Amino acid sequence: MPTPNYETKTIEHLGLVAGMVDELGIVECIDKLIEQDHTQRQVSIGQAVKAMILNGLGFANRRLYLSPHFFANKPTERLIAPGVRPEHLHDDTLGKALDALHTFGVSELFTLLSQQAMTRLGLCASHGHLDTTSFHVDGSYNSDEYNSNKHNSDETEGVIHITHGYSRDHRPDLKQVVLELISEHSAGIPVLMKPLSGNQNDKTSFQEVVTRHVGQLQDAGIEVLVTDSAGYTATTLQALHPMNVTWVMSVPATLSSAQELLTTLPIEDFAPLVTGYEAVRVEVTYADVVQRWLVVRSQAARERARATSQRQLLKASEVERKRFETLCRQEFSCEQDAYNALARYQQSCRVLSVSEVSIRQQQHYAKAGRPAKEARPERVSYHLYGVLSARVSLFEQQVERASRFILATNDVTAAHLSDTELLQAYKNQSKVERGFRFLKDPMFLASTLFLKKTERIMALLMVMTLCLLVYAALEHRIRTTLVQHDTNVPDQKGKPTKRPTARWVFELFLDVHLLFITTQDVQVLVMNLKDELKQLLELLGPPYAEAYS
Repeated sequence: MPTPNYETKTIEHLGLVAGMVDELGIVECIDKLIEQDHTQRQVSIGQAVKAMILNGLGFANRRLYLSPHFFANKPTERLIAPGVRPEHLHDDTLGKALDALHTFGVSELFTLLSQQAMTRLGLCASHGHLDTTSFHVDGSYNSDEYNSNKHNSDETEGVIHITHGYSRDHRPDLKQVVLELISEHSAGIPVLMKPLSGNQNDKTSFQEVVTRHVGQLQDAGIEVLVTDSAGYTATTLQALHPMNVTWVMSVPATLSSAQELLTTLPIEDFAPLVTGYEAVRVEVTYADVVQRWLVVRSQAARERARATSQRQLLKASEVERKRFETLCRQEFSCEQDAYNALARYQQSCRVLSVSEVSIRQQQHYAKAGRPAKEARPERVSYHLYGVLSARVSLFEQQVERASRFILATNDVTAAHLSDTELLQAYKNQSKVERGFRFLKDPMFLASTLFLKKTERIMALLMVMTLCLLVYAALEHRIRTTLVQHDTNVPDQKGKPTKRPTARWVFELFLDVHLLFITTQDVQVLVMNLKDELKQLLELLGPPYAEAYS
């Protein structure tokens, strides 16, 4: 009998990721849409994209060009396709796949893939949340060309410019690219993505996305477009006005009409909206567009503002107190000089005020000690005295101002969105922000990008967004499955939960390995797969269970 050969391979949570990629049909869709010569390729473009998604969601901090190393101890024939081995996933294979994605059109391809994903998951993206973020890029690329030509060739060449711009990561010294996303509201799945040049301005890009892609938004079923205050500009509102799109935006506090409502609207005018929120509805006209403004008063924001203001005021009051003590030790030649100095001090004070002010004389004699009755002072100085008190009313005004914000919508009559729904729609903006935090995770495949060509950077941004799509879809699938079958998985504290994050489920699969025992046949043993994980795989279905069989 031949001596058996033993080999272990790490699968961990990657079987879940591969199962979701298969369930969404990403590989089949890409290979159907993009023409390729299969006789010249060991790995199809769709399979290469699947490999990059597995790399990105492996959370191993492996860059794209290290994919063969990432897959060296992975069961690639199970995860990707039969016949695909780690050595096939080299930089040439993946680079050419990125080239093919760019040639097809990364935004167009992603839209088709996201629409298919939404259909297969049974989701309807009635609300779309728009936002942008930036990524650092190593290398010169075409930034020098951009700076010399001083023009953006997005329309003529289909290639973005990698250059300096406003950095959301506070690194203006680094060149960057910008990623624009629209995510749906229920699961946070991105439905539209677009790479932008590194110096792209949010206000400009938001206007362009609604004018260029309003048809795609409507085809995707998006009825309400939600953005933050960067979208609230006169040009964007006027561009949206003739379109059949309901929008929700945060109103910038810098607008004079907004400042007035935020500071002067009496507290008694606010009516309860939902738990923790009060609101006042106001109809206004801005940029020739009639709108419904909802002035919201948040209890949670008020508590945060109170804690922040207390720290700030305590620090400022200590500085002002020391300045007043120094002022009181100062000698003045006359009362008027003392009053003038006090006026300057009070004018500069933000926190404290002075009351019970008095000016006292101090006589100075030539000799120390008690002066004789007939002695005359050589000079007379004047000193300030007073009582410091905090401006409590100012503190309360700051807290009250910080607890308020304004939401705007063109649904003036509340035909589509009630006041409560308007607030909830804006609160769901956190879904796209959560997606950006995911993409910027240091353990993700590219916190700083480096590839040979700008076109590949654009394609990699699409692959990164596909990673987010798969992650969000998998989290949605796990949660809905647990609810439908009334079962749980343990959370971080060991307590049962029906709403785990996908990242935590990945942690539960951390020690799962495959043991391959080869004699005449190959026998596979799954190691460290706990009972609750086996149950979850059975509930998720064959695409997931087969990877761990």
